[in-house]
Amino acid sequence: MPGPQPLPRTRERMIAIGRAARDAMVLRSELLAELHRSFAFDAHVWLLTDPVTAVGYSPFADVPAARELPELIGLKYRTGVNRWTALASGPDRARTLVQATDGDLSASLLWREMLDRYDVVDVVSTVFADRHGCWGFLDLWRRAPAPPFAADVVALLADLSTSITADLRRCVASTFAGPAAAPSREMGPVVLLLDDRLNVMSQTDASEDWLRALVPAGTGQPTIPASAYNVAAQLLATEDGVDAHPARARAHLANGLWITLRAARLGGSGGNIAVTIEEASPVDRLEIFCLAFGLTAREGELMRALATGADSKELAARLFVTEHTVQDHLKSIFARTSTHSRRELVSRALGTRPTPES
Repeated sequence: MPGPQPLPRTRERMIAIGRAARDAMVLRSELLAELHRSFAFDAHVWLLTDPVTAVGYSPFADVPAARELPELIGLKYRTGVNRWTALASGPDRARTLVQATDGDLSASLLWREMLDRYDVVDVVSTVFADRHGCWGFLDLWRRAPAPPFAADVVALLADLSTSITADLRRCVASTFAGPAAAPSREMGPVVLLLDDRLNVMSQTDASEDWLRALVPAGTGQPTIPASAYNVAAQLLATEDGVDAHPARARAHLANGLWITLRAARLGGSGGNIAVTIEEASPVDRLEIFCLAFGLTAREGELMRALATGADSKELAARLFVTEHTVQDHLKSIFARTSTHSRRELVSRALGTRPTPES
């Protein structure tokens, strides 16, 4: 069997893979396969995240604790040590658990309560974030008798974080390529009630239809999507004072359809956690669209006004600029989003079919 390939070659190949990928799931699968050819790890968890709240969705994972998924997610969010949100705001984009704890892994709640049972000796965590938001995070586990991750592996992942972030953001932008597919049937919002251990206590009548759409039959995935556990776990993290981001995530489902998941406590601190899942509002879609395409704050302001049907004169008045400046902003947005008209631009952002030109 051939040994691991040199890490500089891994970097080159991963950059090439990233440039070619147009789908986030394919991208993650191919990048992980390349990493596996370069160094050993025993398990992986790679989530996309809402760029504003950093709450995860669309997990790509293979871990021995899969049967304990709710507990694993709850502990991950409630652990402040080496948390992806801390990496996103700090100088290091990748760091190991051994580094973060100075070798005392018991300082990590996740390790104490779960990973220790699976003989995990180290976890290297990488965050994928830029000035437009946090787009995902990756955890790679090593189990005994393997040694902790070497410094060159951490350096490689930190170095690749910038290019992979851009690739993930481009994949998110590609979900806005056309009109959003309508749900297969009329479905009201899902409401799931979870306890603090993230066990599902009850759900509304509409839940079964939505959950079938979220987790298609025959996929082997749990009936309750991991995204629901993620927003509930984020609520627990805010209550514990671990992280202040809201318990909300906008997630791409399929064919341009985006959904919004939220978690809230019912009846005070002792109540169950209510998770709602519904089709994303135009406001939610528009925010993700602007961030995914890397629009400036001014361009985002123009997009919000444009979505209301404002013409050039109204846009200029709202932004306190000239109509000529509005046209310059629009040209920049058209170039970034590969659109050619205001109607096409708005229809892609909102997931609607463009109205015919008059």
